[in-house]
Order: sequence, then structure tokens, then C-alpha cells
Amino acid sequence: MKISRAVIVAAGLGTRMLPASKAIPKEILPIVDRPAIQLVVEEAVAAGVREIIVVISPGRTLALDHFRPAPELERYLAARGKDEMLAMIRKIDTMAKLTAVEQAEPLGLGHAVLQARDAVGGEPFAVMLPDDLFDSPRPCLGQMMAAAERLNAPVVALLKVAKSEVSKYGIVTGEKVADRFHRLTGMVEKPAPDKAPGDLAIVGRYVLPPEIFDILARGRPGAGGEIQLTDGLIELARRRPLYGCEFEGTRYDVGDPLGFLTAQVGFGLKRSDLADSFRAYLRTIISSSKSPGSGQ
Repeated sequence: MKISRAVIVAAGLGTRMLPASKAIPKEILPIVDRPAIQLVVEEAVAAGVREIIVVISPGRTLALDHFRPAPELERYLAARGKDEMLAMIRKIDTMAKLTAVEQAEPLGLGHAVLQARDAVGGEPFAVMLPDDLFDSPRPCLGQMMAAAERLNAPVVALLKVAKSEVSKYGIVTGEKVADRFHRLTGMVEKPAPDKAPGDLAIVGRYVLPPEIFDILARGRPGAGGEIQLTDGLIELARRRPLYGCEFEGTRYDVGDPLGFLTAQVGFGLKRSDLADSFRAYLRTIISSSKSPGSGQ
């Protein structure tokens, strides 16, 4: 399964990040100094994808605006000789071909993916959720694409989660077929901890065949009255082999306040221009929290 297109689902309301996401889509919130969606697009490009379809809510175009030319800003930077900044801004405008489709109502992740059907066409494609950011030696999407090509089968990213966290995810069952690889036989969307069939969760990277669109179009509302992608994957696994891959790297859930904070730390410490000063500041904070009278 070779992939040339990716779908980024950016149509959620971002309720976990209110009030910050009331007017600003959560995928535009910065991780250090780059919007989360830029990190996702950079991951797709690093994996070899050049065409990206972004699913947005009606009128919420800021995610796309970020990737459009900004002539006034470019003129300002050029006139003041800020060549490095100018090159950086122009690179954002040209890193990939982006198009938008709308999800008129928030009817679930499966429904959002379905809106990209015409733009994707009849080819295998990737799905990326901008809530999930990955710091990995190889792009997480690239790992999934390589596995899908080798197995000639759809692949989803898996993460082992604590029992107390399983109710936040789609949890899979399956047979381990190799190191980090599982052939999936079942999935449960957001089970209660005492009813979860395991601790392997699907996280936001998928490589899927075009037949998933027919499955989603025929699907009935599931958990929460929404068209769930998990339900589509269950049906897909009945028709053909479906694999899960435990990715290599660290995942941050930046749609959650704690995940957003930890992503700032993780990505901030990777910046050569910030790391030393930032690390010194963190040591100061840790030291002061342990000092007498700190309440610890």
C-alpha cells in the first residue's frame, strides 16, 4: 500500500482545551513557536506525503490560513533584512499542497474522515489527528506507511496505556505476529477500565484503503451517537487483515491541558537555541518546589 495523500482531521470543537479553543482552533495553538498542525504537516512531508486534505468545521479556516502566503509580512521581513525569518515563512507556504473539506456537523471521527472521500479518490491514504504529536527517530506516519507497504495491508498506530486511561481510547485485541506488530481482531471504543479487553490503544495515525469510505458511509451511529472510525475498522478487519504497530517514539496528546504542557517541555528541550536555558529554568523550579516552606 503506497500512500501519496493524507487526511488531517481538524474539525473538532476542542472542548478539552476551552476556553483557549473558543475562538482559536486547538490545532493552531503553538507548541513552543509552531502551531500543532504545522508539526503534523511536517511529519507527513517527512514521510513522503505531498498532498494533504484538511477536514475543518464551517468557517474555521485559521488552520489553512497558516499555510497561505502572507505578502505584507514577507515585505516587512524583506525590507528589514530578516532573511532567515523570511525563508522560514516562505517554506511554510510551500511545504505541501493543502486543500480543505468541511464537516458540517460534529458527527464523529468516522464521519469526518468520510467527508474527504472525493478529495482522496480511490487510493490508499493516511489519517492524522493533530491532537497526537510524536517525537520519534522516524516520523510516526513514516513508520506506519513502511509497515503498510511491507504487509500490503492497512495499519494503525498503537500505544500501551495504563488501565486507568483505557476509557479515553479505542482498545484493540489481536494476535502478536512480530515485535511491535499485531494482527487486529477486535476493538472497543472507550471501554470502562474493568471491561477493557487489553491495554493497547489506537492513537492518531492510520494508513487505510479506500474501501473504508464505503464502510463508513453504511455505518450506523455508535458510541455517543456518532459515526465512529473504530466501528469502521472493526468491519474492515472482518474483510481483510488489519495490523497495529506499536510505534517507536514519544506521543503527546496536545488536545489535553496536561499533554499540551508536557509537549512544550519535550519539544522545548529539543531546541538547541532554547534547551540549555530552559533546562536551567526547570531545575530552578524543581529545586524551589523542594525547598523548606514550599508546601511540598
